[in-house]
Amino acid sequence: MRNSKLLFIGIGLLMGVLVISLYTSKSQAGIAGTPHDLSGRGWGTNQICVFCHTPHNSASGVNQIVPLWNHGTTAATFTLYSSPSLNAVPGQPAGNSKSCLSCHDGTVAIDTYGTRTGTNFVSGSALLGTDLSNDHPISFTYDAALASADGGLVTPVDATKVVTGIPLYGGKLECASCHNAHDNANGDFLRNTNAGSALCFKCHNK
Repeated sequence: MRNSKLLFIGIGLLMGVLVISLYTSKSQAGIAGTPHDLSGRGWGTNQICVFCHTPHNSASGVNQIVPLWNHGTTAATFTLYSSPSLNAVPGQPAGNSKSCLSCHDGTVAIDTYGTRTGTNFVSGSALLGTDLSNDHPISFTYDAALASADGGLVTPVDATKVVTGIPLYGGKLECASCHNAHDNANGDFLRNTNAGSALCFKCHNK
């Protein structure tokens, strides 16, 4: 009886440690302290979320894409990726891709949020510009027909994801399919480590 109680207590302690560890690792993932944390830049606020989101007076027409959007939105026309081997048909960036590019194309200041017009623009490797011809295609329908036509793509589970962890948006592959703007645990805000091209192999099977 005593041994059973000790075993029960031991299992309870072990479960407690596991829960705390999981909670701690999960709470460490987030924007604070990452390149998306702009709160310490002196750009009118020390808040973290306000550069992209607001609880009130959000941008109309964008909330279906990004909840309570608060940032200036790009109006650029982009040069798209093309290749003789490309079976997908990329469109002008839409959905959350347009939201990402509202900083990363360099046409809208990073500190343009709410009613504020900013003057600080993204630079360095984070600046993609409006010429996306040398970047992975986005805003294209990724479905079973595309996977079949290409022959080197994983057939998606359904219109919401390619595989677990790689979401589709309205059946399309967008920036946020590979990047999670709120989690930099894998570096470059990638949804999965790309060690050994692991992220690439989530969609590409050759």
